[in-house]
Amino acid sequence: MSTRIFKNVSDRVIRKQRVCSSQYWHQMSRYLCSNPEDTAGTRRDDPKQKLSPKTEKESNLHPAHGRNVKRSLLNISKASQSNHNFVPGQTDIAIIGGGLVGSAAAFWIRKQSRKSLSVTVIERDSSYSQASSMLSVGGVRHQFSIPENVQMSMFTSEFIRNINQHLGILGEEAPDVHFHHQGYLFLASEQSAETLSESVKMQRELGANIELFTKSRLAKKYPWLNLDGIECGSQGIQGEGWFDPWLLLCALKKKNINMGVNYVNAEVDGFFLSDNRLSGLQVKCADGTADSLEFSTCINCAGAWAAEIAKLAGIGTGEGYMSVGLPVEPRKRFVYVTHCPEGPGLECPLVVDTSGMYFRPEGLGGHFLLGGSPYEDQEPDVSNLEVDYNFFDEEVWPSLAHRVPSFEKLKVKSAWAGYYDYNTFDQNLVIGPHPVHTNFYFANGMSGHGVQQALCIGHALMELILYNEFNAVDLDLFRFGRSEPLLELGIV
Repeated sequence: MSTRIFKNVSDRVIRKQRVCSSQYWHQMSRYLCSNPEDTAGTRRDDPKQKLSPKTEKESNLHPAHGRNVKRSLLNISKASQSNHNFVPGQTDIAIIGGGLVGSAAAFWIRKQSRKSLSVTVIERDSSYSQASSMLSVGGVRHQFSIPENVQMSMFTSEFIRNINQHLGILGEEAPDVHFHHQGYLFLASEQSAETLSESVKMQRELGANIELFTKSRLAKKYPWLNLDGIECGSQGIQGEGWFDPWLLLCALKKKNINMGVNYVNAEVDGFFLSDNRLSGLQVKCADGTADSLEFSTCINCAGAWAAEIAKLAGIGTGEGYMSVGLPVEPRKRFVYVTHCPEGPGLECPLVVDTSGMYFRPEGLGGHFLLGGSPYEDQEPDVSNLEVDYNFFDEEVWPSLAHRVPSFEKLKVKSAWAGYYDYNTFDQNLVIGPHPVHTNFYFANGMSGHGVQQALCIGHALMELILYNEFNAVDLDLFRFGRSEPLLELGIV
């Protein structure tokens, strides 16, 4: 094996035609209920145990049922399942990044492959103190302008609704991610009202329960809103809201370890090349020692730092397709915790103002989370996670105090900053294999939508790796290498 380690990245990507399925919601609901052998209450201790008739029937729901799934090439020691300092010499699937996207990919691959594939997750920050998902506001919404973005979030809502079926472990308390169902409320001016109405029509056709409110209905339902400059609004009635991403990650990780997924606390230093094919990783362990890991397939789930991982694989440094880099970079965003006892009541949704600023209630006692994205020419320094309170004073507070007059009296109690894995090309997902390093997969660039898309992205990666195509949700338009940007109007 050669020990050549690659480095460096550029800024473009190629487009493919998309296909949207009008039968998506019906198909996805059926598919999510398939393959239940790993749910709580199912015996897994006898490897020779025959699948029950129910399991055999439901596994047929996968469109690729009956095809030959890729067989295990490498095996992992079960003794290492819960030892985060153990680096196995070999693994079928190496996943770089153990946040929601990486853990979701590990879950679906390990489950759908009938546990025949070994999966190793490499995560450099085992505390997840700077993980993007853990520092988000945990929102899930179906209100996007690109159908596939709608479908991905609907997938997440359905998964959470049946979370015990997916992540339950026999003999343990059912997982609960504390989902709040108040939904999102998008406000639209007279200029954007028609666009909002068209998006709502599309969302409804896909099965999303979104209601369009006139200005008069908004005034009656939410008397605390100042509707100056507002023509209408749209709100998710079912499946939208927010939850605790940390609880979801803990449930995913616990289930994964229970299924034999190996988590390694280490940082990737480089890739090994064998016969012009990526064949392994060089890693630096938490204790400072160096180690290596051979793999059959590798998935880049490194979040805001995904472009650095792509550089190590030589992507963006060569000729042809190798000259095209992954257009993802960290962007810092702030969330402000405020107190306003006279503010909107407990029925308050997550409100997105026409200014782009947003707020939602946080717990009881009149606490609210406020935030928003700065203009492109005002992007903050990403070298640290320090909070800019001037941004709150100059941009966030004036906009939201105008929209909710009671916010004039709010007080800032605390704040935090987190990173978006920002796709500079079009702020949308990049997913799929690299055209040259065909065993290297991308799952990057969600630009703030990772919490609500991670479960579907993990599932889509499983489909690509095991069946070489998308089935539950067709994400073909998001593949690496698209030449034209995708226009998503629902960016927050």
